[in-house]
Amino acid sequence: MPAHSDLTAEVVVYFVDLCWLGFLGILIVGKRGAAKKETKREMKSFVGFLMQCVAYAMCFIFHRVYFSPILPMPRGAEETLAAVTIVIALASVWLCFESARTLGKQWALAARVIEGHELITRGPYARVRNPIYSAMFGMLLATGFAFSPAPVILIALVVFMAGTGIRIGSEERLLREAFDTKFDSYARKVPALFPRIFR
Repeated sequence: MPAHSDLTAEVVVYFVDLCWLGFLGILIVGKRGAAKKETKREMKSFVGFLMQCVAYAMCFIFHRVYFSPILPMPRGAEETLAAVTIVIALASVWLCFESARTLGKQWALAARVIEGHELITRGPYARVRNPIYSAMFGMLLATGFAFSPAPVILIALVVFMAGTGIRIGSEERLLREAFDTKFDSYARKVPALFPRIFR
């Protein structure tokens, strides 16, 4: 810790830490409520999951000096970035919660189809096909802004997006097999990861 820590940066670090506790809590509780009986699983999605975890680890391991701003900047700019980071972290936790709640027993870490699987297109899934990954992307950004030097954030984003692409591809292969044209119609209307600003 530096001799003179930056209060704004310190608040952001602790806030993002709290959001991580909430985020992980949602994933743990969601896993407990998930259906045990599955009809098909796509193991390749674990590779993507590991890549996402590596991206998070990069932000925590290759961190900048604790409680320091990401770059030298005017006080107003630092406070604005701090507010944006807090909003992103809060929105990510909320989105993860709503998405897991909407999925219910269908929630899982790995791509799978369960017995009686339903194609979920309501709630957050009406705006993006993979809102939990959108929430994870938000947590990566917030974590990077709170802890990491800018170059680490950029590299972590590349690793994360590559892993997310693998996971989305694996999961959507299973959904196409299970729902055929119904999934294709949904995919044409709803983007994979980031909601459309203009419809």
